[in-house]
Amino acid sequence: MRGLIIGRFQPFHKGHFEVLKEIAGQVDKLIIGIGSADESYTFEDPFTAGERHLMVSESLNQAGIDNYYLIPIVDIHRYSVWVAHVKSLVPPFDAIYTNNDLTARLFREAGIEVRRPALYDREKYSGKKVRQTMVEEGDWQSLVPEGTIMVMEEIDGSNRVKELAGDVQ
Repeated sequence: MRGLIIGRFQPFHKGHFEVLKEIAGQVDKLIIGIGSADESYTFEDPFTAGERHLMVSESLNQAGIDNYYLIPIVDIHRYSVWVAHVKSLVPPFDAIYTNNDLTARLFREAGIEVRRPALYDREKYSGKKVRQTMVEEGDWQSLVPEGTIMVMEEIDGSNRVKELAGDVQ
């Protein structure tokens, strides 16, 4: 069985990691869509699709998880054709994993099985919280897997987030 999950991963954090690890144990292949792949260099979406690809793949590979594909998915802002758009970009899949109500509705209406993964400590782990912790110069490293830390250091990601936050405040 192949399962699909789509996330922005801005940045990839331990909550994402735990959800992907759980799903990877339930499927033969996990298709991970990097959502909003066309968005970057804003406070809400500071990292490029390529940088997020590295964060996810480095983190999963370090954990010995290798039954996945990573596919960038650009936004098209047309809900009536979004499922067809996603299906045109990814390998065939049997179910989508999502907790987003709109995504669930769109895929269910297209006849695709929708599964709701358990959220992992959502109060502690969210991209918004990680970005805010960077701005406040807190311990953001404790919120993300080692693979994300490696990529963030390589691209000076924490400083990018701080600079982008200055642009919106």
